[in-house]
Amino acid sequence: MSNIMTMFGEFKNKYFDRLELPDVHTTDIVEIIIIAFLIYEAMVWIKKTRARMLFKGILVILVFVLVAAIFQMSTILWIAERTINVALIALVIIFQPELRSALEQLGRKKFITSLFSFDFSESGVEKFSEKTINELVKAAYEMGKVKTGALIVIENEVTLSEYERTGITLDSIVSSQLLINIFEKNTPLHDGAIIVRGDRVISATCYLPLSDNMGLSKELGTRHRAAVGISEVSDSLTIVVSEENGKVSIASGGELYRNVDAEFLRSKLKFLQNHNLEQKRFSILQRRLSHVKKGSKASDK
Repeated sequence: MSNIMTMFGEFKNKYFDRLELPDVHTTDIVEIIIIAFLIYEAMVWIKKTRARMLFKGILVILVFVLVAAIFQMSTILWIAERTINVALIALVIIFQPELRSALEQLGRKKFITSLFSFDFSESGVEKFSEKTINELVKAAYEMGKVKTGALIVIENEVTLSEYERTGITLDSIVSSQLLINIFEKNTPLHDGAIIVRGDRVISATCYLPLSDNMGLSKELGTRHRAAVGISEVSDSLTIVVSEENGKVSIASGGELYRNVDAEFLRSKLKFLQNHNLEQKRFSILQRRLSHVKKGSKASDK
């Protein structure tokens, strides 16, 4: 027993007696709050834009550099050191639209109130219902029968505010009659794309980025290239109805599925809906578990 006490005393003298806690001042607390606020805003910005996908790619590169550093891969480390300055400039260029949008939002935001109004609820992107799926499928093939061109973008996790602002705000419940009337030829809203968020059409006549994928067929027009373009920069799903032949196509993840039937379209929409519901259920389960843990800790006390 005495030997154990002696060893503990030596360990304490060697390590704990040298431990000095830093002096924390008011300015340090304010600084921590500001940094935490900026990190929170950056995480929200990354989550709501296509920056999330680009950020994942950057993390993969950083993992490779970390592995190279652990195993002392001199060539990879030399390349990383020489390209870091160029990479920082490239990031600014790549994220230019998102950075501009983020700065505009920061300028419009009430800074003091936003410090005390953190939103820990679900993502701002609502999930669409079974009725919306039926209305989308019905409208697409009704327009296909009469060869009415259409471009319908269903928003997923990445918000499309940047493209929403290029159109005319509607905020209407999705229905097949509404969609058919919007894309009717020679009507004020038929040109461009509509964006669907949850169960609502939020904007019409929106301009979308065109894909520069050289693998796309030359016979495809601007409408199909816009559908692929928006799927390349977001996780949205886009329904395209051809004005030439009335065929329905789907663009998702940079891929174009041409001349699909109603069941295939419905299955794609169901997959998107179920994926979102699973994420929602998982987050709800996490919150419930955290509440259970807090309750058990409180009862232990």
